[in-house]
Amino acid sequence: QVQLVESGGGLVQPGGSLRLSCTPSGRTFVGYATAWFRQAPGKERTFITGINWSDGHTYYADSVKGRFTVSGNSAENTMYLQMNSLKPEDTAVYYCAAKFHADVATTIKGYDQWGQGTQVTVSS
Repeated sequence: QVQLVESGGGLVQPGGSLRLSCTPSGRTFVGYATAWFRQAPGKERTFITGINWSDGHTYYADSVKGRFTVSGNSAENTMYLQMNSLKPEDTAVYYCAAKFHADVATTIKGYDQWGQGTQVTVSS
C-alpha cells in the first residue's frame, strides 16, 4: 500500500483560490486512478474530481465543474487540485484517494488508499 500525503489547505476568503497537493510515498501514481473527495461537518464524504493516470481522463462533480481543476504531474509525482472562485459551501476536509489499476470511481468504495485530509475553510 501507498501512503498519501495532502497539503495546501487553509483559510481563504470567498472568491479566492487555493491549490491542494497529493503525493504518494514509496511509489508513483503510474497506473493509478486518483481522486479528491471532501467532507463537510455532519455530511458524508463525497467525490468532487478524479484523474486516470493511464489515459489522463478527468472527471468532475457538477458542484465544482468550471471552478476546480484536477491535474497530474508525473515528473513531480503529484496530483493537484486547483480551486478557484471558492464559496463558503466549499468548506470541508479534502481527502486524496487512490486505487491501483482501476478507473476513476465516484464512490468511497472505489478507492483503497486515503490521505489524512486537509482542511479548507472559505470565510470572510
